[in-house]
Amino acid sequence: MNKLLIALGLAATVALVGCNKEKAPETGATTGEHLENAADQAGHDISNAADEAAAKTQAATDEAAAKIDAAGEEAAAKTEAAAKDAKQAAKDATAATASAVEDSAAHVKEKAQQ
Repeated sequence: MNKLLIALGLAATVALVGCNKEKAPETGATTGEHLENAADQAGHDISNAADEAAAKTQAATDEAAAKIDAAGEEAAAKTEAAAKDAKQAAKDATAATASAVEDSAAHVKEKAQQ
């Protein structure tokens, strides 16, 4: 459909240029050959534009995936650090509780010996 529209546009352009009073340089090609060549060139241009768009889309996708991976790795590292901090806090709390229990037991024992 797009090629048909492009070909029709090119045909209209050739028709308008053909009505021009200035003499154009002769290439030796017929109008049909000019139209065919123009349609071929338009097809190549469209193909190149599609390829370029696909490449840019792929690059954007790759960049987004890399950023997502980096964010995931950062989140995992922060989660691991938080888990280590929580583990250390639990150890410290356990040690403080054990120390308090020992102190209390020592006071009770001291009171009992008096």
